[in-house]
Amino acid sequence: MIRERLARYRDRVRGKLTTAFREEHTPHEIGLSFAIGILVTALPSGGLGVGLLAGLAAWKSWISKAAVVAAIAVLNPVIKPAVYVASYQLGGVALGTGSLRPDETTAALAEGSLTEVAGAAIRQLLVGNVLIAVVLSISSYAVVTRLTRAHRERVEERTDRSTASAVLGLFRRF
Repeated sequence: MIRERLARYRDRVRGKLTTAFREEHTPHEIGLSFAIGILVTALPSGGLGVGLLAGLAAWKSWISKAAVVAAIAVLNPVIKPAVYVASYQLGGVALGTGSLRPDETTAALAEGSLTEVAGAAIRQLLVGNVLIAVVLSISSYAVVTRLTRAHRERVEERTDRSTASAVLGLFRRF
């Protein structure tokens, strides 16, 4: 069951990325489009990020719509909770507050107000989320740019071989 879901997820992302690789954009544009998509999708926007990405893709012609859609598919609602948990933990490390555990939360509530605890938790989540979004964005740019170049080289090799094979095939018949 889980393997089937992962396989469907992998195939969907692969299909969307392959569509992006075939577009008439440079590898840099495809990688940058994917990175922007990852950056915006990783941030806690409550769904507004998808609208922002659609507007950005309509406004700028260099943005690969397929790469942006692939980025949205990568950070889907199944993956997002893991990003938020990691963001919260990383934010705690970055701010030096650590993770708030239930017993610590109760003690903090006894000392302060619910608003202070909620504010600290939100700040921790946002700091960690920005850090994760930036790291994912930078690394995804490098990976997708490289994958685009590799895909295009592989397609070019097949095309070259196909043409050469067809020509050589004509001579073999005689």
